[in-house]
Amino acid sequence: MRIAELHTYPVKGCHRLDHAEAVVEPWGLRDDRRWMIVNADGVGITQRDTPRLTQLRVHPRPGGLRLSAPDLPGLDLDEPADGAKIMIRVFRNKPEIPGRVAESEWVSAFLGVDARLVWQSDPTSRTIPEFAAPDDRVSFADGYPVLLANTASLDAVNDWLAEAGEEPVPMHRFRPNLVVDGAEAWAEDGWLGGRLRIGGMTFRVAKHCARCRVTTIDQETGEIGRQPLHILGRHRRIGGGLMFAVNLIPDLAAGDVGVLRVGDTVTPQE
Repeated sequence: MRIAELHTYPVKGCHRLDHAEAVVEPWGLRDDRRWMIVNADGVGITQRDTPRLTQLRVHPRPGGLRLSAPDLPGLDLDEPADGAKIMIRVFRNKPEIPGRVAESEWVSAFLGVDARLVWQSDPTSRTIPEFAAPDDRVSFADGYPVLLANTASLDAVNDWLAEAGEEPVPMHRFRPNLVVDGAEAWAEDGWLGGRLRIGGMTFRVAKHCARCRVTTIDQETGEIGRQPLHILGRHRRIGGGLMFAVNLIPDLAAGDVGVLRVGDTVTPQE
């Protein structure tokens, strides 16, 4: 079993970036979801309610990033280390955390609503509520630092779709950080509560990932369909959720980093 793909999403909800190599920090892959667009109430805007985010391209650089989108000039931004500090929520029902305001005019024009782009200046500020140690932290990701998906499990989903007369879906509908191949379909179910050795690092396998309507959004066009949620509802309803992929937590202490590369071996630990 090996890593087949590595992805980050520097602004939460944006178009993915593909990597041959990625640095791993305690709260996730470097540059992954350290930025987020929030509404006037300080709540994160995601593809769940705003599929237009699929059209946001982000190009990180040391100390900042560049944004691009259709019909708008590109925008280069520095990390707002001295920007206004505000309290925000990744989701409306989640605890408040601090963020630094980077920009508002460009992202408001892009989305057509009053919005602000914020940066997580302190990645140690957000805890993980379940299946985690007290000192585990996470970026602006939904809940966990790293999401791992299995190509054989996607093949199984697409077989079910074919049987139902539906079109297949690509892996990027599920927005994983790591994609592995060489495992059996749904092998990840057996990894829950254990550890994976990936390259030179270890990760705790915290929980299944319950899927939402983002999986029904074409990540290139923003068009919305009904699959794969409908087929997951038939075959992968576990504990009240529609499950695909698993959430990982790096075994890293504060200040430590690791490196993952496409081709690295992936081995379940006893």
